[in-house]
Amino acid sequence: MDVSVITVTWNSVNFIATQLASVQAGCLGLAYEQIVVDNGSTDKTVDIVKNQFPQVKLLDFKENKGFGAANNIAAKQSSGRYFLLLNPDMKVIPGSIGKSVAWADANPRAGIIGVKLVKSTGEINLNTSPRRFPSLSDALALNLKISWLFPSMLQRYMARDLDLHKAQSVDSVQGSFMLVRRELFEKLGHLFDERYFIWYEDVDLCQEVKRLGYEVWYNPIIECIDYGSQSFKLRRPLWKQNIFIKSQVAYFEKWGPWYAKFILLFFKPVSLVIALVRTLFV
Repeated sequence: MDVSVITVTWNSVNFIATQLASVQAGCLGLAYEQIVVDNGSTDKTVDIVKNQFPQVKLLDFKENKGFGAANNIAAKQSSGRYFLLLNPDMKVIPGSIGKSVAWADANPRAGIIGVKLVKSTGEINLNTSPRRFPSLSDALALNLKISWLFPSMLQRYMARDLDLHKAQSVDSVQGSFMLVRRELFEKLGHLFDERYFIWYEDVDLCQEVKRLGYEVWYNPIIECIDYGSQSFKLRRPLWKQNIFIKSQVAYFEKWGPWYAKFILLFFKPVSLVIALVRTLFV
């Protein structure tokens, strides 16, 4: 088996059929399997997968186990040489998964491969382009929305100086389309650290991959359409901000500096108030 395509869904009724159909076209020439893990959807996501895509292996949970945990469960039941972790609100370009696997085979030090994620208009989605590992000041700027007033503060973190038309080794790529070697899963014992319910689990995995001596690569010759965090749009800003900060704390507890946790928790009430005010207008 060449690749196991794993998708975690939560109320993804509007996009999952398009994504699953596109995966079939993207895997032409490959031996592959599709696994969908549903994290307690209350819409018709599960029905669509069951009725329209009977060849897809469906793991239907009645509760939301979190993004990392759901991917780990699927990985343990898969057999591909590679994992393609693919969000439900993506549309794969025909043949692109085959290109990704071929490129990975030719570059054995690349532990993780990300691709050029584009909007439906064809423009590069800068919100999902490669990023550098975050510093504490980056985390605070995000939480306190300082970047709204001073956008340049996050230029380093957002890696705006990268040439997004050039294949290159980077710090991290988005978990929405992430090709991962099985050997990394076997060495780590998991795909994602389950301390993260959602957010930062992909950054953490990129850190782990580099710690093991592999590289993280961005390859723009391969494209995927990203419709942009559609499930997250169903969540309120206060919920998202709370989970986001929890994941930040877990990340900095693991990767340092040691004092970052305390500073993030100190400013957490301010960040939640900002999110609450935003709730009034969203």
